[in-house]
Amino acid sequence: MPRWRWGCRRMGPGRPFNYLYLYHLPHVREFIPRPMVNPEPIELSYPEFEVFRLSELEKLTQEEIAEKMGTSRGTVWRLLESAREKVARALVESRPLLILPKGEIKKE
Repeated sequence: MPRWRWGCRRMGPGRPFNYLYLYHLPHVREFIPRPMVNPEPIELSYPEFEVFRLSELEKLTQEEIAEKMGTSRGTVWRLLESAREKVARALVESRPLLILPKGEIKKE
């Protein structure tokens, strides 16, 4: 199974970000509701998409997702909460949902 390494560069002070491993890149990059009440899009990052997919479709626990992506359970929890909020907001407010890389992606 191919695996991608996602990283976001951080310049300046602070702890550098670790890589997150993604196993599925989205084929669809946007969802546009009909009718579109609010044209301002909501942006979902690749790691948020991957965590949401693993949690909701594959029914993995946060610990299993963290192990698979090579990160902590706390990071998985934050990504999952953010993804759930964005998807719910897009559905309720009838806004487009864009899935964007927002970082660098390298195939391993």
